Amino acid sequence: MPDPSTLTPPRDFQQHLADLEQQGLLVRVDRPINKDTELQPLVRWQFVGGVPEEQRRAFLFTHVVDGKGRRYDMPVAIGVYASSPQIYAQGMGQKVENIGNAWVNAVRNPIAPVATDKPACQQVVITGDDLRKPGGGLAALPVPVSTPGFDSAPYLTATLCVTRDPENGIQNMGTYRAALKATDRLVVRMVARVGGAGGWMHWLKYRERKQMMPMAIVLGASPVVFFTGPQKLPVDMDEMAVAGGLGGAAIRMAKCLTVDLNVPAEAEIVIEGLIDPSTLEPEAPFGESNGYVALEAYNMPMQVTAITHRKNAVFSAIISQVTPSESSVVKKVAYEPMFLNHLQHTLGIKGVKRVVMHEPLSNLRPVIFVQFARGTVRTEVWRAMQGAATLRADCGKIVVAISEDIDPESTDAIFWSMAYRATPSEDVQIINYRRGVQGSQYHTGGPGESTLLIDATQKYPMPPLALPGKEYMEHARALWEELKLPALSPKGPWHGYTLGDWTETWERFAKRTVVGDWEASGLETIKRRREDVTPETPTANHEKL
Repeated sequence: MPDPSTLTPPRDFQQHLADLEQQGLLVRVDRPINKDTELQPLVRWQFVGGVPEEQRRAFLFTHVVDGKGRRYDMPVAIGVYASSPQIYAQGMGQKVENIGNAWVNAVRNPIAPVATDKPACQQVVITGDDLRKPGGGLAALPVPVSTPGFDSAPYLTATLCVTRDPENGIQNMGTYRAALKATDRLVVRMVARVGGAGGWMHWLKYRERKQMMPMAIVLGASPVVFFTGPQKLPVDMDEMAVAGGLGGAAIRMAKCLTVDLNVPAEAEIVIEGLIDPSTLEPEAPFGESNGYVALEAYNMPMQVTAITHRKNAVFSAIISQVTPSESSVVKKVAYEPMFLNHLQHTLGIKGVKRVVMHEPLSNLRPVIFVQFARGTVRTEVWRAMQGAATLRADCGKIVVAISEDIDPESTDAIFWSMAYRATPSEDVQIINYRRGVQGSQYHTGGPGESTLLIDATQKYPMPPLALPGKEYMEHARALWEELKLPALSPKGPWHGYTLGDWTETWERFAKRTVVGDWEASGLETIKRRREDVTPETPTANHEKL
């Protein structure tokens, strides 16, 4: 596979699909697939079926039908933005390890968008009666059901919802879910809380003014444009300029036909409409990324005024719900380097090596692991945990500090470290008055939350890890493969190593043992017999080895 760093980020969605297919990262499915019962569950299996992350693929369905047997002319692409870090990197034109720096550089060096009057996204225009006729408007789009068996409607998921601040005119984009309600009506859910979605903050201003709020929902944007939506950039930051910085060229923008908003000209589909801030409509149930089904609540109805799209448009959706999922990968590959950069450079903390946000089931944000170089002073450990817990209000409810020998991707190793390297009375802090993370309505602690910090780093010399040494495990793995035994996928720790409490004498004993000279060690220890100690007395307490 060619080096992604030599690629130019695709300028539009269909070029991205072509690039993925060329790289062997896309699966094309031409047999009939029911969008209401089969499509999302099929792709979901690569996230819950034990498929290694690097083997996850994007999917393109070319023969889409629904529960009533209707066939759709428009293909559906899913998992094409971030089924894996490799797919995300393909869309960025970067190596996976360079994604964090690419975001930092884009924010520091934005490229302003430019206007165009011949946008591809308006090659087909649907308005008026065509929006309201049976099977027309939104019903003509092959919108999948995300969580069959629980969702109340098909949902738009891979969205960029564009709104404009009525006071300063600055546009904002957010990735919000939108439930289909009629051929010309949606209900949009924006995070309605302090520090929540930019669109919700705009909604509050329109409500105060008693004015309709314009919104445009963009589907099928180029990856560098789509990736800006979930990253929660500052509300007053021009996200299209950041997207231009990511892609290395200005994003072409077009004016909507029925609302005063600008949208990416190369998008596949744009849904234009107006939100009446004076009224709310029940929305959900819908399977959410915090691992629970969001139950019915009142949210923002949007009257659709136009649907525009390319002549040969492709509908796009994402895999969300229980993590790992596409929605969590989108955040993980960008959030982790953002947190690491904050701790290392903004706070200047010494010894921080990695930041890993726990993905399976927990939706990344509540649980964060911070890895430190061995010997990092405890003041820096606590500063880093506090920094990780406060960088974002929705991230870091639980922060665990671990040493560099612990794999932060292995929860088993982390629990081992917590069990033997943390004393709760000394190494645990609980800090009150935290804003709830996403899904906090499903806990029993009332409206408030708190933060849990655990220092599970190694604080003094410890005995070696009780597994065979690395060279012996590597040799044994070669034998395993020679015998054609089941494929291995080891997770650290898979070999023994020293942790400071190890002497030259014990090293000598171990080396003798593997060559069969253990009797020589017995000749040494017989000379060190004592009569003034009790069983289990450590020799280090009474003699210098």
